[in-house]
Amino acid sequence: MRTFRKRTTRTLGLTGAVAAAALLLAACGNDDAMSGMDHGSTSSATAAAPSASGTFNDADVMFAQMMIPHHEQALEMAELADGRAEDADVKKIVAAIEKAQDPEILKMKAWLKGWGKPESAGMNHAMAGMMSDQDMKDLAAAKGKDFDRTFAELMIAHHEGAVEMAKAEQKDGGNAEAKALAGEVVTAQTAEIAELRKILDRL
Repeated sequence: MRTFRKRTTRTLGLTGAVAAAALLLAACGNDDAMSGMDHGSTSSATAAAPSASGTFNDADVMFAQMMIPHHEQALEMAELADGRAEDADVKKIVAAIEKAQDPEILKMKAWLKGWGKPESAGMNHAMAGMMSDQDMKDLAAAKGKDFDRTFAELMIAHHEGAVEMAKAEQKDGGNAEAKALAGEVVTAQTAEIAELRKILDRL
């Protein structure tokens, strides 16, 4: 009986050790699986919101730093249309600017944060197409057709500056998503420039 008990105890002990080892391996496997899931989630998040994981260069950083305040001023100009604009086509362009550029600002800010770079390059007034304080005051003082005409003239110049910066990003940038956004800016704002010129022709 003693021998049986010893053997039983030893067998149970060995069985317990094997079971524990199996559980440990299973846990490790689960950890690896969870780790893989985490990596997958991170990759998905990275793809959804650009971060420092993507390659980028100084041109990408400059593009974002300059385009953010450029877009912000375009939104300020668009906001002035409320209660001042008269032309239906001007109002459509204003709505298109607000719909496109606010999300683009958020996207570029996310890039800069992920890249560990500041949002501003401190060269706002040196950027192509930026309005002066007097330009903004003149626009704010205008109403009706006068506003529509002034808005169209100023926004054409503003868009031309954005297109110039976007083309430079397409040429010199290294980040695929930044270059893709630059392409969208070129396409959308070139089309809006053409529409604004048509508006000017008939005002």
